[in-house]
Amino acid sequence: MNHIPMRMHAPALRPEKMTRRALAKQQTREKVLQAAREMFIERGYEGATIRDIARAAGMSTGAVFASFADKPELFDAILSEDFAGLADPMQDAASAAPSAREALVAMFRVAYRAHTAQLPLIQAALAASWTRTAEADRLRRDSLRPLRALVLEVLERGVERGEIVQRFDLRLVADVIWDLYLAGYRPAAFEGLSADSQTDRLADRIDLILAAVKA
Repeated sequence: MNHIPMRMHAPALRPEKMTRRALAKQQTREKVLQAAREMFIERGYEGATIRDIARAAGMSTGAVFASFADKPELFDAILSEDFAGLADPMQDAASAAPSAREALVAMFRVAYRAHTAQLPLIQAALAASWTRTAEADRLRRDSLRPLRALVLEVLERGVERGEIVQRFDLRLVADVIWDLYLAGYRPAAFEGLSADSQTDRLADRIDLILAAVKA
């Protein structure tokens, strides 16, 4: 099996000069996102209205709707930004680990610590998950694909190093581990479980899974 580099690089893009209108639109979007994040953390998903967010951003509700179709789309954009920001730290943590097991634990610890630092937003995300549309759910999965791919990459490196025997479809194993990781957010949000306790609990479950595929 060919070596797969831990860090995934986006294809190089030729820098283009942004027009004044495009720059203003981007700045408006960023202001809305920042104001919305603060409102969702302060008031929760249901409590934060578009009117509140517009007021906090210092603009009209029309300006908010010019950037986002509705509140669910705005909220999902915040969460997608957060997960995108985790890609490099999680890759770095996985790269520094001596084994597949340690790589998985290290990268999920990074994610749990980052999200626990803004716990009200995670609580809001869990509350909003029950009302997400099929299209919004698809977009969310797309935004998480690079992180899910990293789990598979770690397992493939474990096969390369002889730590793991590929008895099962590694994609299926990666999916199970990913789902267990996501399930760890609920105890943090509603039971006060710390990031390190979340990680320890997940590590025990990862050990059970890897026991079935260890060399």
